[in-house]
Amino acid sequence: MKELQATILPKLKSTEWLMLAAEAIEEKSGIDTVFVDVGDVFALTEIFLITSGRTNRQVKAIVEEIEDLIKSNGGPVPIRVEGNDEYRWVLMDYGDFLVHIFDSKERTYYQLERLWSDRPLMTFPFDEELNLR
Repeated sequence: MKELQATILPKLKSTEWLMLAAEAIEEKSGIDTVFVDVGDVFALTEIFLITSGRTNRQVKAIVEEIEDLIKSNGGPVPIRVEGNDEYRWVLMDYGDFLVHIFDSKERTYYQLERLWSDRPLMTFPFDEELNLR
């Protein structure tokens, strides 16, 4: 896992903001949170941070907590936020990283981790046994 952490996280100028986003997700009980390193094959960003909530209300709470925590620590507001009308799949664009917050049904349907299955992936909180690829 340390190899994955060494390859994924130092690439970003905004590692602190990415980790704050992950902490905000954890604070609001996000489910199955993962980092996916897409930087070598996706020109728009370096990292996807993917999580889900059980309900639209929980998705909204996660989105608000991410924005509040990053902003209260001197970080930027997202460049853009999409999907915050229904809170089924919200995309938060922070430039170096994108945060995808799904409700459970949407995440199962779109399966982003499967789409990017050839890319390095890390769970959050970090778990040595799960971080095998």
